[in-house]
Amino acid sequence: MAINQKTELQKNLGMQDPFTDILGQHSAKINLKSALMADRHVLIVGPPGVGKTTLAKNIAKLLPEIEVNDCDYHCSPEKPFCAMCRAGKSKKKKIKGEDLFIRIQGSPDLSVEDLLGDIDPIKALKFGPLSMEAFTPGKIFKANKGVLFFDELNRCPEKLQNALLQVLEERKSTLGSYDVDIPADFIFIATMNPEDSSTEKLSDVLLDRFDVLYMDYPEKLETEKKIVLLKGRKIGYDKKHIIFPENILEKAILFVRLLRENDKLEKVPSVRASLGLYERAQSNAKINRRDAVEWNDVKEAAVSVIAHRIKLKPSMQYLKSPDEFLKEQLDKFIEQYAKDEDIELEKEKGDLA
Repeated sequence: MAINQKTELQKNLGMQDPFTDILGQHSAKINLKSALMADRHVLIVGPPGVGKTTLAKNIAKLLPEIEVNDCDYHCSPEKPFCAMCRAGKSKKKKIKGEDLFIRIQGSPDLSVEDLLGDIDPIKALKFGPLSMEAFTPGKIFKANKGVLFFDELNRCPEKLQNALLQVLEERKSTLGSYDVDIPADFIFIATMNPEDSSTEKLSDVLLDRFDVLYMDYPEKLETEKKIVLLKGRKIGYDKKHIIFPENILEKAILFVRLLRENDKLEKVPSVRASLGLYERAQSNAKINRRDAVEWNDVKEAAVSVIAHRIKLKPSMQYLKSPDEFLKEQLDKFIEQYAKDEDIELEKEKGDLA
């Protein structure tokens, strides 16, 4: 990154809370701010639906608008690197920080060519197989001067992990067919879901190039409610939104949060379950031509929204299905939290607050 770009980023990181797109997560924010100020690569570890991607996108918004050449490498107009820019065939353009966000989705079939780039056979015939003009850059180089976000890093094969080692250490990559180093100077943010079993083990040598921070589900019921109201879709008809009474919304979110504490579950529902209940309950109210959500709307949506998001521990799997378990827990919840005052009492105890 250019010196002025880093200076502006440091200035923005100096704000009290530069990561305003995420509610809560105080510890993760402090650690991320510290790591970025030290120019470190970051691996965010946490379950699904806690805002890892949103946090990474927020970093890109903190980058200042810069002037670059209109090429795949974001060449500096003063020091162009690629053949097109050196030949004077590119134009200058201004690009915002949020447009410098490049995402890679980790998967077993992701190849090194996807990451670094490959030879274009048509261009190779025209310019020669070892010419830089024949090389089509991958996402690593397109993230130059920006943010490279690698979602679910532990889902990519070991060969691809190895391809990252040089670029993370030296901020450039040497391609086998070429005798030049290609610059790739970016902020690298990766994520990992530790509960996902269908993954590759991250090598120690790769992990050694990261600072690791952890994110978890929202600390407070009130925080999760704000997230749901902010991110959830408002559904309605006749240009009016369905009313979702606050006491019913709190009950719905409380039910999800209690499931996360259930010792019979191996996999627990994420914030997306709370969002799902919020949106589906509105849909149910609309289907029944009502202006406001009732508790029964939440109850009718619960199995469809949550059952596939939970996994029973082995000791429970042969006794009942997730659907049966969920219905049982819902009945217990309704019995225990029949009154709104019960939720307030629970919040006062600090168990969920």
